[in-house]
Amino acid sequence: MKKRKVEVVVISDVHLGTYGCRAKELYRYLKSIQPTTLILNGDIVDIWQFRKRYFPKSHLKVIKQIISLASKGTQVHYLTGNHDEMLRRFSDASFGNIHLQDKLVLSLGDQKAWIFHGDIFDASIQSAKWIAKLGGWGYDLLITINSFSNWCLEKIGRERFSFSKMIKNSVKKAVKYITDFEDTAAELAVDQGFDFVICGHIHQPEMREVKTKNGSCVYLNSGDWIENLTALEYNDGVWQMYHYQNEDNDEKEDVEDLNDLDIHRLIKKVTDYKNEQSA
Repeated sequence: MKKRKVEVVVISDVHLGTYGCRAKELYRYLKSIQPTTLILNGDIVDIWQFRKRYFPKSHLKVIKQIISLASKGTQVHYLTGNHDEMLRRFSDASFGNIHLQDKLVLSLGDQKAWIFHGDIFDASIQSAKWIAKLGGWGYDLLITINSFSNWCLEKIGRERFSFSKMIKNSVKKAVKYITDFEDTAAELAVDQGFDFVICGHIHQPEMREVKTKNGSCVYLNSGDWIENLTALEYNDGVWQMYHYQNEDNDEKEDVEDLNDLDIHRLIKKVTDYKNEQSA
């Protein structure tokens, strides 16, 4: 399959290690692209809800593909989120082409993008973490039930339906929270002179210009790989929202054997590539 060349790709909220994660679809997407820069904007591995008994091959394939991209020259920036906050103790570490950070300022020509997960704006996480974790478990259960109902709908030829989207869109407080989140991020970005601010966290894909009394910037949110299956792509000075769609060759790609999965070999390739570039 011919790969699409993309300058910058941003994905977030994958939640590897949970039942709701759509790892197979993400793997197919990552296999279809050749990005110069890949930004993983938080909650990629869900350490909050990690279960030793549940980390299937499809989730391992995503990790393998990310490392494989890095081994071929892609600069991978893993920005920590609330569900993988345990990694923050290792922030600013680099492993070849893979960089672990809390936030990133990216230069795009004469413009600048400020990229971070966004959980810093969530009062429930900052003041009562156990409530946030309880909510995360409840969300995962809702997604699991929703996945079964969607399987049934597909079997009878009906369209998929999202319980959580219905709840979010029907509850005024949820709508206000999303709007406040977006406006707060944009206002801070304007005050600091950024042209773009890019977040994840709220599982709500978005691209819109926000104007304040001090100026304007473009707010972008990469969505998630649980329900929306979205990513942000940047090419030739333009941001676009990518929406995953099933393709005819999906089933063929799913049969790839993982018996030869060798993470250590892939990590060595990443490091070797970096050494070759600096030599």
